[in-house]
Order: sequence, then C-alpha cells, then structure tokens
Amino acid sequence: MNSSAASSFSPLLVHTVIAHIYVFTLSATSPPTSPILISSMTTSNPTVCSLDDAALRLLLAVLYSLLFLLGLVGNLFALWVFLFVHASRNSVCVFLINCAVADLVLLACLPFRIFYHFNGNHWLLGHVACKLVGNLFYMNMYISIMLLGLISLDRYLRLKGKGRVRRGLGMRLWGCSWPWSWVACGALWGLSLVALVPMIATAEDKEDNHKCFQFKQRRFARGKAYFNVVLVGLFWLVFLMLMVSYAKIAYRLIKVSRDKPELPNAQRYVRTAKKSFFVLFLFTLCFGPYHTFRPIYILAQLNATASCDYFRVVDHINEVMLLFSAFNSCLDPVMYFLLSGSVRKTALHALENRLGNRLFFQNEATTNSSTTEFRRPSVPLGLPRTVD
Repeated sequence: MNSSAASSFSPLLVHTVIAHIYVFTLSATSPPTSPILISSMTTSNPTVCSLDDAALRLLLAVLYSLLFLLGLVGNLFALWVFLFVHASRNSVCVFLINCAVADLVLLACLPFRIFYHFNGNHWLLGHVACKLVGNLFYMNMYISIMLLGLISLDRYLRLKGKGRVRRGLGMRLWGCSWPWSWVACGALWGLSLVALVPMIATAEDKEDNHKCFQFKQRRFARGKAYFNVVLVGLFWLVFLMLMVSYAKIAYRLIKVSRDKPELPNAQRYVRTAKKSFFVLFLFTLCFGPYHTFRPIYILAQLNATASCDYFRVVDHINEVMLLFSAFNSCLDPVMYFLLSGSVRKTALHALENRLGNRLFFQNEATTNSSTTEFRRPSVPLGLPRTVD
C-alpha cells in the first residue's frame, strides 16, 4: 500500500521540486525585475516573466531627468508670466494657466519615476503610493490634452461668432455669471479628481509593494482596461477637434490675406496660420504615437496566454511612447507663446527688464503675429476682435 502511494505521488513531487528550482534559479540570476505571472496554455502552473532591461532602465532615468528640468523651468516661467506679469484674463489665458498647472503636477511625478529607475526598478513606498503617482501622471496628461482641445474650440468659436461670442461666452451658475473658460476648467478638474479615486482604490491583479510603473495584466481588473479604452477614444475625439478647428482658422486667415492683400497685416495672417499648424504638429508628435500604440497595449493586458517575449516588447514600446507624451510638458511653454502674441510680448519684455539689457529678439516681441492682430481696425468686421 505504501509503495503504491509513493509511486503514484512521486511524479507530482518531482514536478513540484523542479518548478521551484527553476523559479529560484531565475530570480537569483536576474537583475531586479518586473515579474508578471503568465498562464501557460498547456499547464496550470504559471511561469515568471521578467520585463526588466538594464539599458532601457538607465535611458529612461536620464531622459526623464532632462524632461523634468526643462519642463520645470519652462512651466514655472510661463505661470509667473500668466499670474504676475500678463494682465489679461481672457479665456485663452485661463486655459493656458490651467495647462501650466497640469504640466507642473505631471512633472512633480517624474522624480518618483527617476528614482525608481535609478534604484533598479525597486519601489520603496508601497502599492498605494505607486498607484497615486502613476494615476496623477496620467490624469494631468489628459487634462493637458483636454485643455488644448478647449483652446482650439474657443479660438474657432471666436472666429465664427459675433458680438457676445467674440467678447467671451458666459454661463450662469448659482445666480452668478461666470466666464465659460472658468466653468470648463473647474468641471475638468472636478471630473478628473472623481475618476482618480476609484483608480487608486480598486485593486490590481497582483499587488507588489516593490514594483511600479510596469506592465500590468488586467484579467481581473478589467474595468481599468475599459476605462483606458474610453480615454483613448477621448484623445482621438480631441485630436479630430483640433484638426478641424485649426484647419478652418488657418483657411480663414489665408483667405483674408489673399482676398485683401492691401491690409497692413495681411502677410502676418499667413504666419499665424502656419503657427496654428505647428501647434497641431507638436500635439501629434507628443501624443499621437502613444495613443496609436495604446490599444495594442490594452489588448496585451487582457491577454493571459501570450508569450513572455511579446509582453516584454509591448512593455518597452509603451515606455518609449510614454516619453513622447511627457516631452509635451517641455514643449507646452513654446506653445503658450505661439498661441498668444500678447503673452509672448509680455514675457520677452519681462526677460529684458530682468536681464537689464536689450534682447536680440525684442523686435520680434513687438511684432504681434498671433490672432490678437484682429483687434486692429484695419481688419474686416467678419474677423473676430479677440481670439488671443
């Protein structure tokens, strides 16, 4: 009886011992990893998949450090100009202030990523802090995307509108009239914070206190994957709105410059139209690659049977695409000065006063080539007076 039991259980015992030796050997010979459990199609025993790449880890740490320094300087300077130097508080300026704040909050998340990668992809603050930092990063990225979409919509409405629309739209709340830009920004921040809470509170498939910012499977936390699908769709909707708005703005400016070349500012309208396309180009460069690849990444999260090599490739490509998205926080200050000629002129004059000498680009500062030129009386009545 005992010999038969031993013979029947010995294959299972040998198989278990071999599996444990394999996992122990893999963990002992590998650098700090981002392990995920992948279910095999032929066996119920999971295998450990390492996603770590030492070269990529170092590259991410260095590049995020550069993005943090450049973005911090640019956005702090832009926010200082908006709040303490530039007197105007029109709708575009309100959107740009909120965009600078969103970029600064996103940049505040980067030191955590930098330290994580420099520390061998080893997280020290627990899974709750990991989800808080990660979701704050994404929240402010999508707030920036939405604000850029609202700016394009505002400029287009002012271009096509008449009377009160050109002077600024208002909304009545609680018996008071509020500029629509304030209401839109308040609603955007409020909805984003409400959406942030369940993303932090709900559990992942596998909580690991020592890992963060890595590929996560969503076999059980599928709601987060579906929410990410909604965000991808929202991005492409905003992208389409930007394309239509800036294309129509550029067409209108170019048409006026061609139909009435005798206007003093006719040639500047063409330059303003080109700057509108440059803003669209920067938006596409930073966010287009990430959101083009994002559906593949989400499908990989829902896939429990793909190979380890496939997950590793998907994770590495996603990390590179995410760098482009973070790069937008460095380029946004450039976009601020392209979108608003009056802000550009104010910023350059402030720099001149601080440095105590005449900057070589002062002449450029006095040339207001943004859509604020429409304030001049030489412009036809069909164009808006305040699109800045």
